Amino acid sequence: MRELLLLNGPNLGILGRREPEVYGTDTLTDIEDAVAEVVTGRGWKVRSHQYDSEGDLVRTINENPDTVGAVVNPGALMMAGWSLRDALAAYPRPWIEVHISNVWAREQFRHVSVIGPVASGVIFGLGTLGYRLAAHALLGLVAD
Repeated sequence: MRELLLLNGPNLGILGRREPEVYGTDTLTDIEDAVAEVVTGRGWKVRSHQYDSEGDLVRTINENPDTVGAVVNPGALMMAGWSLRDALAAYPRPWIEVHISNVWAREQFRHVSVIGPVASGVIFGLGTLGYRLAAHALLGLVAD
């Protein structure tokens, strides 16, 4: 069975209780289930990982080139995660960068992504719906 890589960066493991006014009340498990629901019809499974350290994310990307594509929420690493950026640039499949909040409506330091320029697409500010939209986009980008 083919698998979609779902990666979440620092502090995303506490979704549902982390600043619900910004990130909503969906948990990471809720997000994983929603993404799985989108891709199951294609015969894909979701391979989900969340890490608070950049090195673990880099290792996971490098160890999973066989996945069909990826949905990646790098969290705050979008601003300074250069090794994450390099790993994603080398990832051989399409991938979508997702952020729950609209980073441009927030603090100035959140307005630049070092990750986005190497992504197949980016989705910001649509809440956890962004993950499902990214999964739908990958269904269109990946040829079986």
